Amino acid sequence: MTVLDIPTVKLVNGADIPQVGLGTWPMSDAEAEIAVAAAVEMGYRLVDTAHAYYNETGVGRGLRASGVPREELFVTTKLHDEWHGYDAAQEAYQASLDRLGLDYADLYLIHWPRPRKDRYVEAWKGMVKLLRDGRVRAIGVSNFKPAHIERLLAETGVVPDVNQIQLNPFLTRDEPRAYNAEHGIVTQSWSPIGRGGDLLEHPVVTAVAERHGRTPAQIVLRWHIELGLITVPKSSSSDRIRGNADIFHFTLTSEEVAELSALDRGEAAAIDSDAADG
Repeated sequence: MTVLDIPTVKLVNGADIPQVGLGTWPMSDAEAEIAVAAAVEMGYRLVDTAHAYYNETGVGRGLRASGVPREELFVTTKLHDEWHGYDAAQEAYQASLDRLGLDYADLYLIHWPRPRKDRYVEAWKGMVKLLRDGRVRAIGVSNFKPAHIERLLAETGVVPDVNQIQLNPFLTRDEPRAYNAEHGIVTQSWSPIGRGGDLLEHPVVTAVAERHGRTPAQIVLRWHIELGLITVPKSSSSDRIRGNADIFHFTLTSEEVAELSALDRGEAAAIDSDAADG
């Protein structure tokens, strides 16, 4: 079996993150164990989980089952908002490591800002401590707007390595992407191929796929790569896991990228992280 070769991108704090990884929401522990082991065997090195996914234990089992040395892997997990706080963030990180069965994570993200609770800056300070103590290789945020990141920068001066946001051709997120790029923050896409199949069945997507002899999912995922994004598509199907990362032997034209980007439905179509305040 040919092992996938996935390029990496340098993060602001020095770590190298693969451009495509395996997303694991909403897998169970059992599903995650199987999917992660299969993905890593195929050549994936980035695996994305979170406290809130309740599958960190399964992800860790899958990583160990793969037999790949820890230093070759890039593991992301995320801080749940109940643990927003300086000490709490550090405690939650250790709890995630215990569930994963790892000594460290490569990237730790604040999962949602939950601005009404107004504790994400304290959580960030706790994560900065983890970074400075060498307990994690990179830290970042998820679902943060530019205004949220501005507060982090103003109060700590520490730039996130990554901002993981909902992003695909229906949601191109031009403003946050531009802000992230201006500050050296890598944008990572969640829900990269959309939900419910509407995006993959769109005539523009299927026409480009037919032109290249690729699947619609591969076309959309290649669009992310052309824009310099990192992406973590979720699948538990071995064929789809392989196909989702087999996107580095073809390119889209600038016209095709523009065609796909023109499908954007605007910022209002994305989940509003100020309102999503569970």
